[in-house]
Amino acid sequence: MKRFEYIRVLEPQQAVMFATPEDASFIAGGTNLLDLMKIEIETPQKLVDITRLELQQIETTADGGLRIGTLVTNSDLAAHPTVIANYPVLSRAILAGATGQLRNRATTGGNLLQRTRCYYFYQPDSPCNKRNPGSGCPAIKGENRPLAVLGTSDDCIAQHPSDMAVAMRLLDATIETLQADGTSRQIPIKDFYCLPKDTPNIETVLETGELITHIVLPAPVKGMHTYDKVRDRASYAFALVSCAAVINVNNQGKLETVRLAFGGIGTKPWRNEAVEALLIGTDGNVDIISQAADLLLKDAKGSGQNDFKIPLTRRLLKQVIERALTGKGA
Repeated sequence: MKRFEYIRVLEPQQAVMFATPEDASFIAGGTNLLDLMKIEIETPQKLVDITRLELQQIETTADGGLRIGTLVTNSDLAAHPTVIANYPVLSRAILAGATGQLRNRATTGGNLLQRTRCYYFYQPDSPCNKRNPGSGCPAIKGENRPLAVLGTSDDCIAQHPSDMAVAMRLLDATIETLQADGTSRQIPIKDFYCLPKDTPNIETVLETGELITHIVLPAPVKGMHTYDKVRDRASYAFALVSCAAVINVNNQGKLETVRLAFGGIGTKPWRNEAVEALLIGTDGNVDIISQAADLLLKDAKGSGQNDFKIPLTRRLLKQVIERALTGKGA
């Protein structure tokens, strides 16, 4: 690990002031950052420790939503009574990720910013456009089984790794930030992540020195909340395909509310509102589910080893809808 300067701050404004140079990084839980520093993929010359900031609270908003401090740990967020009662899909998504030890350390803001687990990104002697722009993407013709099939480009097919971010996208979270000049921003999560295109090294719309301070959830959505995660083993594995869903069926057996967000298949947490609109008001029959899957996967592109993700996603979508219609979900 390369040498770095370590600074501990007590106020958010101090944090963004010290982090303004491009060679600085914030550190809280550090569950992903420290691993990357050890193999010199991340090489900040300055680490700004934000763990003493007063950003560890979960508060109810005036409209019945939640305002979550960026330093709330994944364990505390998943176990919060209001989250369990009103946003169970979020709790389940968090508990589906990592291990208890990592969830005890990982923070809400840090989870949103974790980096891909593409093999080539983690191999410092390998080309990787995300790590070294312009060097190439060997994953496209190489070991790509866990990688993305939606939102990809000729420069990158790396998948987004977070389970929590998929649920946050489903719930229409807003990300509050503090910028170096002291101004704040409210960024809808749908606008937060960038598609790789020809700049896969740019993953979010955050500017240099900008600090996530809170994540705000709107009032809860009525319906069955589920998080399904298909993976290679039962624990401590990233999603091959996952689906966060909130679905409500009315007394006539019609789909009244449908929200669907997917992980493992996209270069960012993937949601297609047109798919949801197609399903709403229907009885979820086989034909309409097939049409919804066609629309969801219209632009999907496998790269060989990950081709299986396309039919697997179709089956998972069908399973989630049928479970809601039969009332067998939670």
